[in-house]
Amino acid sequence: MDRSIPMLLIGLVFGGGIGFTVAAANGVALDGHDHGDPAHHGGHEQHAGAAMHDHGDMLSVPAGADAPKLEIEVTPDPSAGWNLHIMTENFRFSPENASRDHVPGEGHAHVYANGVKLARVYSPWVHLDTLPEGEVELEVALNSNDHRPLAVDGAPVAQTVTLGN
Repeated sequence: MDRSIPMLLIGLVFGGGIGFTVAAANGVALDGHDHGDPAHHGGHEQHAGAAMHDHGDMLSVPAGADAPKLEIEVTPDPSAGWNLHIMTENFRFSPENASRDHVPGEGHAHVYANGVKLARVYSPWVHLDTLPEGEVELEVALNSNDHRPLAVDGAPVAQTVTLGN
């Protein structure tokens, strides 16, 4: 009896499973588009996935004592790259609620270099292995669980620093 067809099917199942696991472990989004591609973030585009989210609308909260605040500090790492410290007030990183409904005062951050998204971040410290050559504008923006950029009275909760590496 020829075993080539069953062996092919077994190989496809295991290969697909291993590929999926490797992709998920490396942060590849499986929701139909590249979150790092700015072309996918214009206007009011919505996507199906674990939850519907709109990358174009900001979530504006009123100014006041409870409004989220952001400061960033970037220092050269003694080995290589840069260490980014994201300091927040009235905001909690909540990876357990990513892509879920908005909860006031929680979410994640997006890190951009020269306008290109580098990462979605769920903690206050990030190591950046490499940055583009020359002068780099590094921006960090806070986002709600449902991926909308946070704003206070219409002004984005974001900070930018310029680095020369």
